[in-house]
Amino acid sequence: MPMRLGTPFPGLEGATEWLVVDRPPNIEIGRPILIHFWAVSCHICHETLPNLLAYRDRFVPKGLQLVSVHMPRQEADTDVEKVKKDIQEFGIHHPVAVDNLHRIADLYQNQFVPAFFLFDTEGHLKFRAAGDRGLQNVEKKIEELFAEPAPSQS
Repeated sequence: MPMRLGTPFPGLEGATEWLVVDRPPNIEIGRPILIHFWAVSCHICHETLPNLLAYRDRFVPKGLQLVSVHMPRQEADTDVEKVKKDIQEFGIHHPVAVDNLHRIADLYQNQFVPAFFLFDTEGHLKFRAAGDRGLQNVEKKIEELFAEPAPSQS
């Protein structure tokens, strides 16, 4: 059963390795969180990465916390050198967890790539989606989290 909306942020325990960063990121409740699952063998993941990186460039400066989780779909995907090559090729410079044992995927009850899990400032799951069609709504949902509250009317 997929993770339900409103579920608290489950963390990122279980990575077999962290790339791009020296240590696991310190994710803070109080700022929106986007967790992105992908795999080097996933063609759609490669097609959607430019959009994800555009969201990173637009929203991380505003406070979005972004972590990508490389979740292998097949044995060949567990080759960390392939993951590093994709990181270099696509210009990924945010934290990347390598989830070769699917421990993080299990925390998120996720079996899809690409997949996107967006948590609000209270640390609750606000939105989840998978595939290129799911990506179409990610930007709108991030924008909603950064929207200014409507002015109160007296």
